[in-house]
Amino acid sequence: MTADISRKKDDPTASGRWHVLSRQDVLGWLDTTAQGLTTEGAEPRLERYGRNELPAAEATPALKVLARQFVSPLIGILVITFVVTALQQHWADAAAILVVLLLNAAIGYWQERKAETAVRALQRLSAPTCRAVRDGAERELAAAELVPGDVVLLQSGERVTADLRMLEVNALQVDESMLTGEVLPVSKQVHRLPVHTAATERTNVAFSGTLVTAGRGRGVVVGTGSGTELGIINELVQGPTGKTPLQVLAHSLQRRIGVVVVVSSGMVFLAGLALGRGVSEMFRTVIALAVASIPESLPIVLTVAMSLGMARMARHNAIVRSLTAVETLGSTTVIGSDKTGTLTRNELTVEKVWTAADGTSDLHASDLHASDLHEKAGSRHRGRLPVALRATLRAGALTNEAVRAPAESGTAGESPLDYTGDAVDVAMLRAAVHAEVVTAEERDARWLAHTPYEPEIRYSQTVRVEGDVRVLYVKGSPDVLAGMCPTMATDRGEVPFDREQVSAANHALATDGMRVLGTARRILDPDEPVPRPLKPPSGLTFLGLEAMEDPPRHGAAEAIAACQRAGITVVMVTGDHPVTAASIARRLGLGTGARPVTGLDMEDMDDPVLATRLRESGVAARVTAQDKLRIVRVLQDLDEVVAVTGDGVNDAPALRAASIGVAMGRSGTAVAREAADIVLTDDNFVSIVDAVKQGRVTFNAIRKATFFLLATGLSSLLAVSVNLIAEQPLLFLPIQLLFINVITNGLQDIALSFEPPEGDELERSPRPREEGMLSRTLWVRTMIAGAWMATAILVAFRWTLDRGYSEEHARTLALTLFVMLNFWLVLSARAENRSLFRLDPFGNKLLLGSALGALLLYLGATQWALTDDLLGLVALSPAEWVTCWLLGASILVIVETDKLIRRRARSALDSGPSRR
Repeated sequence: MTADISRKKDDPTASGRWHVLSRQDVLGWLDTTAQGLTTEGAEPRLERYGRNELPAAEATPALKVLARQFVSPLIGILVITFVVTALQQHWADAAAILVVLLLNAAIGYWQERKAETAVRALQRLSAPTCRAVRDGAERELAAAELVPGDVVLLQSGERVTADLRMLEVNALQVDESMLTGEVLPVSKQVHRLPVHTAATERTNVAFSGTLVTAGRGRGVVVGTGSGTELGIINELVQGPTGKTPLQVLAHSLQRRIGVVVVVSSGMVFLAGLALGRGVSEMFRTVIALAVASIPESLPIVLTVAMSLGMARMARHNAIVRSLTAVETLGSTTVIGSDKTGTLTRNELTVEKVWTAADGTSDLHASDLHASDLHEKAGSRHRGRLPVALRATLRAGALTNEAVRAPAESGTAGESPLDYTGDAVDVAMLRAAVHAEVVTAEERDARWLAHTPYEPEIRYSQTVRVEGDVRVLYVKGSPDVLAGMCPTMATDRGEVPFDREQVSAANHALATDGMRVLGTARRILDPDEPVPRPLKPPSGLTFLGLEAMEDPPRHGAAEAIAACQRAGITVVMVTGDHPVTAASIARRLGLGTGARPVTGLDMEDMDDPVLATRLRESGVAARVTAQDKLRIVRVLQDLDEVVAVTGDGVNDAPALRAASIGVAMGRSGTAVAREAADIVLTDDNFVSIVDAVKQGRVTFNAIRKATFFLLATGLSSLLAVSVNLIAEQPLLFLPIQLLFINVITNGLQDIALSFEPPEGDELERSPRPREEGMLSRTLWVRTMIAGAWMATAILVAFRWTLDRGYSEEHARTLALTLFVMLNFWLVLSARAENRSLFRLDPFGNKLLLGSALGALLLYLGATQWALTDDLLGLVALSPAEWVTCWLLGASILVIVETDKLIRRRARSALDSGPSRR
């Protein structure tokens, strides 16, 4: 966190542990005073430590990004075929190959050129100016000019501009939720802390980028730029991003196809020369072979399928910033979710109220109205709120500084829940208003006298006028109120205060991770003066306890259960207190109930132990940005596909490093949104379940299209290779295969992306990592379909030549049969296991239309003189067209028979145990 200011080898500040030093020692090590630096003293430090700014990674040059689009094995093969074809002056073939190359490069360039803006978002957190002490006087300085040793002044509403060791504080409170995830602001103090105090608990340090919510303070700069806690996160965000599963699978598949194509082409080239074929002829043959084998439209299919998935996710409140993220979420095996604002509402809420008269009442956030509480109060209170509960809520609302938030533009009426101010005050006022125990007039009325809540005194008090009487309301720490209350309210009236009973109730609520405050009151005597300022209260009647926490989002528990049914493990990863995290985890059904793993625990754990503990507890609490990043990497090393959700700056490194980062759109920081792949517009964990389903639908569509492409490519490879070895005329021209692969098959590949969900996506386990782009079933089916199609094409070609037809006629008939085979194959590819005859024939109208359209397009190409000459085609008779149509349907029989056999085998396997 700190710049290198060490002057001795044993300098305790070398690791940024300014919190362990006294204020005098900090000033001594920094060679400064409480009056700050002089301008002359600051200048050499600015030169030494640099400007107080976060460095940004330079953008990759456009030409370099473009060049990367041609490093794929398949693209490299196409580049070579283009060069060879151009040198041989086969201009039509060369032009067709060039079009495919440029199209693929444009798609890849567009995807990769998405700028990395997370660092710029971090920079926007730095305030442009600050108030500092220079030359013994308060001055406004550019934040970038701050150096270690400067003294900075803070007040409510200002953003902290550097890491500061606090020298003076006056009720200073700082919102550090962007770093820790905690809802409540942190009260700052000036005293030393133990050496092993975690960064999230260093209350004598104010961190750069955080926001002052109350009070004032004075601190000395101990870290600037990259030396701040924010700078450390900045460096983590600039680290490399992990490859998504789809990227890994696609690259692996491309390498395999590339090896097969190169080896096959080399063998065919050498075999042709050995058989006496000319070099020029063999070059053209090998080019035809390469073009036939390479699925040129696969990148387009991937892009279209993921774009469709992106659109579907948007309809479910998930905005996708990276195309590959669409499929990745569907293959996720672990979700590491932030707590605050993701699983919870990021809104402190009164959840429970304890009174001596009624015990503990569950309010369950703001969804419970007064009418709902009637039934919970018991028969003696039926029809009205319990008196003690009503009094407790009123006291919390009437000694309160929360105010109504300005209504949004265009909003009609008034919402009773829109308040601003201290989180505790807002929570207590909301609870009272929602339970209808205070009126709007009482809420907005000015108090007669008031003492605000201060961390030093741990209570607030307010004198209100109610009718003809004046009432003193007090809220604060239950321990403090215990010394002010000789009596307490019960169902038997006022009785002597029972410290043991109240302490036990307070302990029970605090053990659940809740923030607990007590409330009390006293009716003032008619002639009792009201001093200003108010004296410490006494003679109070204790009313009850209000317990607050940030409650789970509606539907979050059900969403987690759905993830678990889908084979996805959910782990809560938060900077919040372990007790609070454990309480929320219990309500959400996370983990096994084991103690949460903390950041301090992680320091003594190796990676295997950490992974085991995470699975046991399901919760990691009090963790820093570095801890979250380590958790992601540990799980990834175990071959888990990790999705991370979050909304704070401290989540950004993990969001970036994860296989898929999911940020909150409403409450999330700009840093988190820019580091993520997906942004949830409703900040709701529930939306992730819908997004997971759409991700699986997307991958299924990609898998179906890949099967179709590979089966047709394999058939081309086998047919052309056998054709050469059999010493027959060239089976297909390169331009003919490009026409089929891109113009006709390409339309059907894209249409497969529109295949609707099969309905059981969330009932399946995540795809095994070792399975690859295709399952074993589809690989076998690809081999069978490819071999059958190649055999049919070769037999048709040989038969036509033997009947005395020209090479062009035989080539046209073979190509026509190839088109018909593809037509029937793409229809059968709509489902991996279900029979085509059990699918709605109009369930994918685009596929049906594109398949028929491809036939018409090919028919037109064979009838138009210009395309006849360009493609080397001739007109066929109606009988030949019908024959090709019927022979093409044979692939449907082959594939559907394979499906039937596998379904019966699976059914027999599933019913085996029941027979025993």
